[in-house]
Amino acid sequence: MAAGESTTPRRRTESWASTPGSRASMRSNRGRDTSPELAIRRRLHASGLRYRVSVRPVATLRRTADIVFTRTKVAVFIDGCFWHGCPEHYQAPVRNAEFWLAKRLRNQARDVDTDAILKEEGWRSVRVWEHQINEAPDAVVAEIVAILREI
Repeated sequence: MAAGESTTPRRRTESWASTPGSRASMRSNRGRDTSPELAIRRRLHASGLRYRVSVRPVATLRRTADIVFTRTKVAVFIDGCFWHGCPEHYQAPVRNAEFWLAKRLRNQARDVDTDAILKEEGWRSVRVWEHQINEAPDAVVAEIVAILREI
């Protein structure tokens, strides 16, 4: 047995994915540094703003924001149209529909809960849809800058 190997056998569990292809696709999704995030971060940085990336706005809250302005207590969340159920672009998957419905509803409930907790802690949540960034990233940055200036 090689160094570092465990003597206990690994438990195999059945994948939640409906096909090996969908499992591979889901595993390749990034948790941070996505194209929409990078587009906004580049523009914010170019405008002279400094921020933290993928951190917990409130240390005791086990949730991270995509972009955090700690001094002004502004947390920016970039919500994917699929993952968070965009009213304009969300299309429910046909395969494994019950799983995806439950997943989307949990994500939306968590988003509402996160916003409420941050508000109680004196933070301002800014939620931006992925498609807004794809369509008009400069407008999204202008909105974030305006929010930061009013605080």
